[in-house]
Amino acid sequence: MKRQVLSANILEMISNLIGDTNEGLKGSEITRFLAQAHIDEKEEDKAMTKRMRLFNAFANFQNKERCSNNILNFISLVLSPSRYVNDKSKFDNLRTKINQQLAFVGYELKEDGKYRLIQKASTISDVQIKTENLKQELDKRNAHAEIFKYCKEELLQNNYFHSVLEANKGLFQRIRDLSNISTDGINLIQEVFSSNPILIINNYQSNSEKNEHTGFCNLLRGLCSMFRNPTAHEPKVEWEIKEQDALEILGIISYCHRRLDNAQKIR
Repeated sequence: MKRQVLSANILEMISNLIGDTNEGLKGSEITRFLAQAHIDEKEEDKAMTKRMRLFNAFANFQNKERCSNNILNFISLVLSPSRYVNDKSKFDNLRTKINQQLAFVGYELKEDGKYRLIQKASTISDVQIKTENLKQELDKRNAHAEIFKYCKEELLQNNYFHSVLEANKGLFQRIRDLSNISTDGINLIQEVFSSNPILIINNYQSNSEKNEHTGFCNLLRGLCSMFRNPTAHEPKVEWEIKEQDALEILGIISYCHRRLDNAQKIR
């Protein structure tokens, strides 16, 4: 399937990012990735700046093929997660900036290096809203730092379903880390917070404290069932979560993290 042509402005901005003198590719890397993406480069262009090399190669390809397939492939090669194992912040920063440009044509490069379709942004403010609004709202609400740790990029891209899903995954991973239990889902909650708990969120002495502990356990069960317990025969489902719903669910996850801040491991 032919992918939509990228405008000259988008090509220029992406070329500037990937060909940046300090943070971008080396000349030899540009040569290698262009070859891997099957994008031809004129011999005389190789003497140009890295930014101009990339722009000319991209523009010539699009003028000939009338699609952006190989350019998108080039970008995914550059942003292959395995290249940034020791520098995730660089990966996050470059992917976010490139996605701000791709948003104008309705594409987004996910953290796993694959593309997905999104609603097209029509103005700069649309992109800014997508990348900033949810993060700013969570900052205003003093959301727990663990939420940002586990789903920063999803939050910045304003993908509400994925933001909530990744934050939820992070919560259960933290429970595994604190308890040294490797199970998942309801079984994890049952094992860690049962009547003979591994972790407690209070002194767990009085009836009120035990009731509070049980309530917290049930809250975790609800989060687990909502996002992490599809039946084996069901296809993977994503449903629409509006911003307000996302903020409220993330607020619940943030509360759970705050209770875990003071959790004690008793066995």
